[in-house]
Amino acid sequence: MKKTTTTSLEKLVRRCCFALGTAALACAVAAAPAIATDTPAIPAYVGPPARADFGNVTPSAEARQLADWIVDSDNHRRLPFIIVDKQYATAYAFHADGVLRGAAPVLLGLAIGDDSVPGIGERKLSAIRPEERTTPAGRFVAALDRNLHGTEILWVDYDAAISLHRVVTTAPKERRAERLASPTPLDNRVSYGCINVPRDFFDRVVGPAFKGTNGIVYVLPENRSAQEVFGSYDVDRQH
Repeated sequence: MKKTTTTSLEKLVRRCCFALGTAALACAVAAAPAIATDTPAIPAYVGPPARADFGNVTPSAEARQLADWIVDSDNHRRLPFIIVDKQYATAYAFHADGVLRGAAPVLLGLAIGDDSVPGIGERKLSAIRPEERTTPAGRFVAALDRNLHGTEILWVDYDAAISLHRVVTTAPKERRAERLASPTPLDNRVSYGCINVPRDFFDRVVGPAFKGTNGIVYVLPENRSAQEVFGSYDVDRQH
């Protein structure tokens, strides 16, 4: 069988075809549309807002909205917390997970207002005028302690000498126990600024909640909005 030989001309033709094919491929690649690499990412599903659990207790709209914001934003840093609703003279105590531990009426400062007078914590009670006896609004890191008489209290604002404690009944004419028991919050303004709660509520709820740990006390304002005081938001609108 005769051996087939490749001539110099055939080799030249093959080289030219290969070169032309490579150039055509390069042109085709250059002409192809670019694939976008900056396609916006699909946002992750956030889910429904986290909410506080009030159980069978019906709070005011302001207290519920604040509690939901606290839990949804983790503003309480997973610590036990209490909301004091001054307009309705009620305290709501929560576990760290946002489940209600208990609620009770409270006695508040005689004067309406959201701020303490500067330096009031260093003054004697007899030197505090009626219009200065406010319960300040705000977010306070609170802890159990004992006062000068050895009685356990929950410090709310140490500098302003504001604490949450068992109701004081040493002045019968103030009728503090009766005020707590009345069905209306209109007669619950009587203290120098401290927050008085029923003895059973302090012993059964507040003490165990803050034992061995700090917590947060939120006092709702009465002259300003909660958003202005806390920077809170409506969880439904936020989500």
